[in-house]
Amino acid sequence: MKIKDLIHFLEEKFPLGSQADFDNCGLLVGDENQEITSVLVSLDCTEEIIDEAIEKGANTIVSHHPLIFKGLKKITGKNYVEKTLIKAIQNNIALYAIHTNLDHNLEGVNAEIAARLEIENPRILAPSENNLFKLSVFTPQDYVSKLERGLFLAGAGKIGNYEECSFESAGVGSFKPMGGAEPFAGKIGIRTKTEEVKLEFLVSSHKLSAVIHSMNEIHPYEEVAHDIIQLKNENQDEGCGMIGELKNPIDAYTFLAKLKQTFHCGIIRHTDLLDKKIRTVAFCGGSGSFLLKNAIAHKADIFISGDFKYHEFFDAENKLIIADIGHYESEKFTINLIASILSKKFTNFAIHLTGINTNPINYF
Repeated sequence: MKIKDLIHFLEEKFPLGSQADFDNCGLLVGDENQEITSVLVSLDCTEEIIDEAIEKGANTIVSHHPLIFKGLKKITGKNYVEKTLIKAIQNNIALYAIHTNLDHNLEGVNAEIAARLEIENPRILAPSENNLFKLSVFTPQDYVSKLERGLFLAGAGKIGNYEECSFESAGVGSFKPMGGAEPFAGKIGIRTKTEEVKLEFLVSSHKLSAVIHSMNEIHPYEEVAHDIIQLKNENQDEGCGMIGELKNPIDAYTFLAKLKQTFHCGIIRHTDLLDKKIRTVAFCGGSGSFLLKNAIAHKADIFISGDFKYHEFFDAENKLIIADIGHYESEKFTINLIASILSKKFTNFAIHLTGINTNPINYF
């Protein structure tokens, strides 16, 4: 099994196109044609993690946070990033990062948080916009079923919890083949009218190229008449943070105690505990303070995330409780998620969870 097989699987499920503009996901170091001995999964990538990979015989590290985040002009070992890169290269260890493309996925980091807190009906808190397209294609009636099957397989027609969604309408198309054409129907130089069906599909930007390729492969026409229109619709399968409900509402103190125990928090920084029970819970692994307004708009009782600044706590305005459990703590189970995803797909190499706590923050 080669590294490129692992990459293909991960990027099919968590497309690189869904990562944030500032991010740097994907293969950062290594040869994608290298055979995998085993994989080490970690939250961060440090020299200690490289040493652990060497000890475990793993030549591939899949980390959540990218080691290379900002531009590098030299690699001389002057900081931990450069030292780690040098050690990885010297020991022929590939580094792969799956960061905000995992954060933004409906089955990603926040889904793991929801599962551990037993939150029901988890859904995207701030769905992505401008990454959905409507594809309309005109085809003979005899090719409708074949075209639909091919485009569904390529990723078209998914809307929330529904798949294989399409719309068709009948009409009459006209065309006149000119010299050099090889028409599916009609004759050169003669305008022809034929009954056609217009098929319409919703397509994510990450699947658009594959869907168009499939359409061109299946369609019988020499020139495929189709439209691609970018939409403002929200993408329910992709975005930042999540929100859901507890089956049984509980008081804030009890919920914070459960939160601290579940995520092994050294401390939870929070706003005033409001005099109402917690039912609707908003949350975002990592740094999620930018989603506070979304949590308030969705009438969440509490918003869980990390890296809140002092003045941002005032913005809660007693409309909800902010619970800052720490960046590391909110994402610590991400390695379990990644390992589970890989284990279900690959059985021909070992997948190790790091035993190293890379949290740079200590509590006194």
